[in-house]
Parts: sequence; C-alpha cells; structure tokens
Amino acid sequence: MPDNQLGDFLRARRAGLRPHDVGLPGHGVRRVAGLRREEVAVLADVNADYYTRLEQGRERRPSAQVLDALGRALRLDPDAYAHLHQLAGTAPALPPTLTPPAPDRIGPALRQLLDGYPGAPAFVINRALDVLAANALAEALYSPFEPADNLARMVFLDAAGRSFHTRWAPTAQAVVGHLRQAVGLEPDNPRLRSLVRELTEHSADFTRLWNTHTVRGKTSALKHFLHPDVGPLALTYQAFDVREAPGRQLVVYQAEPGTHSAQALVLLAALHAEPEPTAGPGRPPILEVSRTPAASRRPPRLFPGYP
Repeated sequence: MPDNQLGDFLRARRAGLRPHDVGLPGHGVRRVAGLRREEVAVLADVNADYYTRLEQGRERRPSAQVLDALGRALRLDPDAYAHLHQLAGTAPALPPTLTPPAPDRIGPALRQLLDGYPGAPAFVINRALDVLAANALAEALYSPFEPADNLARMVFLDAAGRSFHTRWAPTAQAVVGHLRQAVGLEPDNPRLRSLVRELTEHSADFTRLWNTHTVRGKTSALKHFLHPDVGPLALTYQAFDVREAPGRQLVVYQAEPGTHSAQALVLLAALHAEPEPTAGPGRPPILEVSRTPAASRRPPRLFPGYP
C-alpha cells in the first residue's frame, strides 16, 4: 500500500477538532471523532469529493492555495502549516492569517536574553534588517553610525559604512542577498518595498548588486570592522531564528578568546559603560569617570600600527 502521510496528517488534524473549535454547531450524535470531511471541505471552500480523495491518497498534488485554505480550516499553527506544505511538496508562503505577523517589538524575555550577553554584542533584526533591540555592547559597537537603526542603510547610505566595514564589498553583497531573500518570502511587505526603493534611489552600488538577483540568508560569518575607539575587530556572528516571531533573528557576535579582538571588546565595553553613581551619604568616594566623548578618547595601543 503506498505511503499516505499527507492523508494521515489531514485525517488526524480533522479528528482533533470539535465543531465549536471552528464555529460550527455541535448538536446531535456524531459518528466520527472531530469534524466530518464535508465540514472541512466547506470551511476550506473546496469540493468535498476532492478533499476525500486527498485524505485517501487518491489525490497527491494539491496546489499551495488549497493547502493554505486547509491550513486555515484546520486551525494549523505555523509549524503544522509548514509541515502540511512539506508533506505535499509545495513551498509555503507566509503562515495563514490566523497567525498574524509579530509587531516590530520584542518581549521582556528576549530583552533579558540580549542583556545576558554582557561580553558579546547582540541584537534583534527583522527581515528588513531593522535593528529592533540591542544590548549595550552592540550599541557601543555600532556607535559610529547615526542612527544605528538599519543594517542595510548603515552599509550603503551612512558615511561611516565604508570605513567601519573594512571588507565592504562582501558585506554589501551579503546585505543585498539577505534583502533579496526577504522580498521573495514577503513580496507585499511595505517596509521591505520602501527600504529597497530608498536604497535604489540613493545608492548606485545597491542598485547594481540588487540587479544580480543574488539570494543569501543570514546564518554565520566572520566580519571585519574598524572602530574609531578600539581599532580593528574580527568578530564571528551567529544568527538564530526567533520562533515566536517569524522573520525575527537574534544575532550574536563573538571574538576568538585571547585575541586582540577579544581585548578590544573588553575595552569597548569599558569606554561606553554607564558612569557609576556619585558618592552620597554613607557611600564611599568613587573614582571620577572621564567625561571625554568616546569618539575623542584614544585607546591603549592594543594593535601594532593603530595610533
């Protein structure tokens, strides 16, 4: 007997729903557990005979649109929705409208996680590469930018971009590849459309790279920076999907232990640390904190050749 994983999945999810779960009356004796096939067909606006053939494995090539409708009818969460498409061999679009996209903000648990990396720059981005939140060391790392609010604009439109990213060309290619992938996932996202339009209008380099149609997701890589406060930095980043908010990623940078870059991160954290509270009654005197602007302070000579 041929394998029928798609039909088994549909049948199991149908059996797990009750009429009141989907707004249907549930009066009278029901001879089946959960919803009837006809009820699922009505909810999904598909032919009842066609749906029966899907469950029985006699129809194995449903369209993505039919699967989207079945996902909504069966009240599938994003993971189950993606699994339904995988079983049918189709590519899912966005999760169904019953799971609205998360707003561009982060919750207290993710904020606490960010701040739990005091020795590593960490921040959260969306698909448009907007920086939604950052810990103190990430803010210090990106302090040369005004504002440090979007990684793509920082690379292509901020005057600090080319000096800060010492390997600017591969960085620019990676940014464009990420945005191209994001537009493929969310072609109607107004934020992405607005950003691409802005970059195209103001950066010939972005336009040239955009027209290559290179696609590249953000996973991990070695990045090279030149920070005006501490000099060169070689940092590896890892990007993690935020499962509770599709499209968000947590990005964490780290330096190889014992390297000049690791020392530079420690110095950067110290230079941008908040001043200690002043001495008061019952409090011992504290050392005076320098009020010299960070950009004008000259760090110790950590690196040969860096003034």
